[in-house]
Amino acid sequence: MQPTFPAIPPFAAERANPAGIALLACLALALPTALAFNLPPSSTFLNQAAALVAWGAWLLVLTSLPARAAAASMRGLPRGLLALQAALALVGLAALAAPLWAALPWSLALSATCMIGAAALTAQAAGSLARAGFGRAAFRAFCIGMVAAGAFSSIVGIVQVFVPALADGNLIARSYIEGRAVGNMRQPNHLSSLLLWAVIAAVWLGEARVIRRAASALLALLFTFVVVLSASRTGALSMVLLAAWGLVDTRLSRWSRLLLIATPLVYALLWYATGVWADHSHHVFGGETRFSTKGDISSSRWGIWSNTLALIRMHPWAGVGFGEFNFAWTLTPFPGRPLAFFDHTHNLVLQFLVELGIPLGALVLGLLLAALWAAFSAARRPVARDAEGADALLRPAAFMMVLLILVHSLLEYPLWYAYFLLPAAFAFGLCLVETNEAPPRRASEPPRRGAGESPPVDAAMAPSFDRAAPARLRPLVVASLVLTMGGLAAVLDYARVAVIFAPPEGAAPLAQRIVDGRRSVFFSHHADYAAATTTEHPAEVMPAFLGAPHYLLDARLLQAWATALDEAGDTEHARHVAQRLREFDNAQSAEFFAPCAAPALQGAALPFQCQAPARAFRYEDFR
Repeated sequence: MQPTFPAIPPFAAERANPAGIALLACLALALPTALAFNLPPSSTFLNQAAALVAWGAWLLVLTSLPARAAAASMRGLPRGLLALQAALALVGLAALAAPLWAALPWSLALSATCMIGAAALTAQAAGSLARAGFGRAAFRAFCIGMVAAGAFSSIVGIVQVFVPALADGNLIARSYIEGRAVGNMRQPNHLSSLLLWAVIAAVWLGEARVIRRAASALLALLFTFVVVLSASRTGALSMVLLAAWGLVDTRLSRWSRLLLIATPLVYALLWYATGVWADHSHHVFGGETRFSTKGDISSSRWGIWSNTLALIRMHPWAGVGFGEFNFAWTLTPFPGRPLAFFDHTHNLVLQFLVELGIPLGALVLGLLLAALWAAFSAARRPVARDAEGADALLRPAAFMMVLLILVHSLLEYPLWYAYFLLPAAFAFGLCLVETNEAPPRRASEPPRRGAGESPPVDAAMAPSFDRAAPARLRPLVVASLVLTMGGLAAVLDYARVAVIFAPPEGAAPLAQRIVDGRRSVFFSHHADYAAATTTEHPAEVMPAFLGAPHYLLDARLLQAWATALDEAGDTEHARHVAQRLREFDNAQSAEFFAPCAAPALQGAALPFQCQAPARAFRYEDFR
C-alpha cells in the first residue's frame, strides 16, 4: 500500500516559484547540450560536467522544497525502482572492483562509479517527488527544459546544414560530416535522440495545456525536420515508435494522436523535400546516401558485434572486466576486425555480457527488464484524468522517453554521457512510483482555462516550504549538493590534464605538465597517454602504459607501446602488439610498417614489427 500524505499547506502556493524551477530545468537540460566550447583531450567533457552541476542544482531545489518528498524517500521502495537501483548498484560495484582484478585505472573506475551514483540519485529523487505529489510539477519543468534544449539544438542543426559558415566552433560547433546536423554534442545520433525526447515533451506540454496544441505541433514539426537533417538511422527507426504510441494510447487527444501517427509520413516528406532542395541548389544533404545498399549499412556494427560474441564465448563467466572491452578486444587477434578503434560494443546488452560475464550481466539485464516492465505496466495503468489531462499522460510520456533511449542504446552508447543518462534516470524514476497528486477540481471550482493561458499556481504545481522537516529526512538534498560540488571539482581536476594538450601562454614545460596531470583523480589516464606518445624512447616511461591503454588503444598508443616493449627487451610481447596494430590497417602506422615491405638486406634481421610472435598471447598477459 502506498503511503498517504496530508494536503500541502495553503501558504505553499503563495511562495512557490514554478518559473524558477522551470528555469533551472532549462539549465539542466539545455545548457549541457548547447555548449559548443570544449578543451582537449575530450570533446564532450564540459558538456557532461555542465550536466552534473546543473542537475545537482535542480535536484537540490526540487528535493529541498517539498519536505514530504524527503520523508517519502525514507520509506520502502516500489519494486520497479528497487530493481533499477539494484541494477545500478551491481554495475557500480563492478566498476569499483575492476581495478582490483582487471587492472582498470582507478581514475576510470572512480569516474564511472560517480556517474552511476548520479544516475541512482536522479532516479530516486524523481520517484520521491512523484510519491510526494510533485511528479507533475517536476515533469512539467522537465518538459519545458527539454523543449528549450530541442529548440536551441534545432537552430544549431539548421545552421550547420544551411549556413555552415556561421558555425564558429565556440557558439555553434562545426559539423564534421558535410551536409549533416550534429548539434553542439557533435554526434548526429545524439542530436536525433535529444530531438525525439523534445517531440514527446512538446506533445505532453500541449496535452497539459501548458502551451497551445498548435504550438506543440509546430515544435514537433521543427524537431522532426532537424532529425531529418541529422540523417540518423536510429532517429528514423524511432519515428515508428512515436507513431505506435499515437496508435495505442487512447488517452491522448485526437489532435496529438494524429500528430504522432503522422510522424513517419512527415519525416519521409521532409526527407524528400530536403533532398530536392539539395539537388536544385547544389548543396550537400548528408542523408541522401545514409540508406544506400552500397558499403556497410551497419557502420561496422555487424563486425564489432561478431567480435563481441566471440569475446563472450572466450570469457563467459567473469567477462573481461568493467570498462575493459576496448583493451580486451584490441589485444585479442581478430584478423577480420572492423578498422575503427571501438571503445564500446554499441549495444547495451552485449556491453554488460562481455564486461561483466554472463551470470552477472544477465542479472543486471534481468533487473533492468523488471524495472522496464514495471514502468510499462504503470504507463498502461488507468489514471483519473484531471482537468488538464496531465496526470493521465505523465507516465506514458516518461516511459516513451526511456524506451527511445533504450532503443538507441541497442545501436550506440548514449547512456555513457551524463546529458542522456541523468534525464533518462529522471524519466525512469517518475515511471516507477505511484503519484500522490492533488485530486481533480470539483464542478464548483473555477472552469478550465483556455488553451493558451498560463497555468494557475495550485497545490499540484507548488512546492512546500516546510522548514520543520528534520535534517535526517533530507538525504537527497545532501546528495544533490554533493553532485553539484562534485561536478565543479571535476572541472578543476580536468584542468590538470587539459593544460597538457592545450597549454596557455607561459605554461610549464610539457614534462612538468604531465607530472602534474598524473595527480588527477579522474583523468590521470590522459596524462599517461601524453607521456607514452610524446617521448622519443617510450621505454623510459613504462609506468604510463599501466594506465593509458585501458582508456582507448588507438594507432598512436599501440605503436608507442610496441616500441616501448621492444626497447625494454620484451620483443615477443612487442610483436603481439604490433600485429594487433597491423590488423587495423591504419594510415598512421604506415611508416611504422614500411620496413616490412622494403627488400631485406642480406644478413640483416627484420624489425620486430615485421615478425609474428613465437607464441600466442592473451589480452590478460598485458595487464
